[in-house]
Amino acid sequence: MKLYFAPGACSFVPHSLLESAGAEFEPVMVKLHKGEQNEPAYRAINPRGQVPVLVDEGETITQIVAIVQYLDAKFPQQQWLPRELKPRTRVLETLAWMNNTVHPTFTHVFMPFKYAQTAAAQAELKVFNAGTYELLLGDIEVMAQQVADAGQAFLGGERFGPLDAYALTLLRWGGFAQIDPTGFPRLWAHVQKVAQLPGVARAIERERLQLNLYKPDSRGTAA
Repeated sequence: MKLYFAPGACSFVPHSLLESAGAEFEPVMVKLHKGEQNEPAYRAINPRGQVPVLVDEGETITQIVAIVQYLDAKFPQQQWLPRELKPRTRVLETLAWMNNTVHPTFTHVFMPFKYAQTAAAQAELKVFNAGTYELLLGDIEVMAQQVADAGQAFLGGERFGPLDAYALTLLRWGGFAQIDPTGFPRLWAHVQKVAQLPGVARAIERERLQLNLYKPDSRGTAA
């Protein structure tokens, strides 16, 4: 089994799941900043040039939601997704929202050149979507608070799962948008707890991740 991942990307979700399961897999780093995702060798694996990609038993699987469901079926003892239909559906619903709404909003901040040609339009996209992204992180903060109030250990139930790994990734990305993660106290506390789980910690170490990327300037405001 191989996992193609990029440090700090959403591929952290399956990366942390595989480490948490103690699975035997080959982690293959794709350096997005060097454009390796666009090289012919990688395009032969995933023509869309994206991470993550999971290769297992001759099958090549892309897209977070599909990979998570595949891994959940392959390692059922981990119970990353709830077994009961309704709770499972709710977790997948939230996972899809993180992937199809929160994640693309950040992409508009981090890579506005994908969506507009002029510098002025790109700057406007970046500012507007940074504000939207902060509101979306606020929605995840509410989720984390509700979980805490209910005495539930993790966002998807009593076990660590994909929602926790994705929440860590999304909150971390906020630093790139000049959003202070500590401004979401319940989510920040949850992310710090998740980061200490042995499997998650191993993925963080391999990817050399720093959780808080927010850098205020000398006046105490965002640079």
